[in-house]
Amino acid sequence: MSNNVKLALKLDLDGAYLPSFNNNFHHLSYSYKNKFELIGSVHNLREINVKKKQKINNFFLSSIFKNNKNYLGINRFKLLIKNKKLNFIALGGIEEKNIKKLKLLSIKGFAGISYFKKKGPSKEGPKYDN
Repeated sequence: MSNNVKLALKLDLDGAYLPSFNNNFHHLSYSYKNKFELIGSVHNLREINVKKKQKINNFFLSSIFKNNKNYLGINRFKLLIKNKKLNFIALGGIEEKNIKKLKLLSIKGFAGISYFKKKGPSKEGPKYDN
């Protein structure tokens, strides 16, 4: 459920997604079941700090490879996640040719629409040494 924690709780879903532009804290007054997860997208340090205050469990951080207005690249991506004990999921421009570069990062995983459209779902999932 995107951007509506109250409805996600009412529908007894397992979690909700808060986009980077959502800066409110209304959801903190709700009571959650044990397995309820909050995920959010971030593009910079300010958004990471807001999402931490929003009690986000997993952070979609973009864009790692895709050259757009939020483009980070490997080095800036590494600087943003450095010394943070948070669960980051890489997004943006992930392709077969750059998938090995993800092993250089301390990330929980990655997601990419174009990658999985071409490749199909993984049977085992990516292997990380973290």
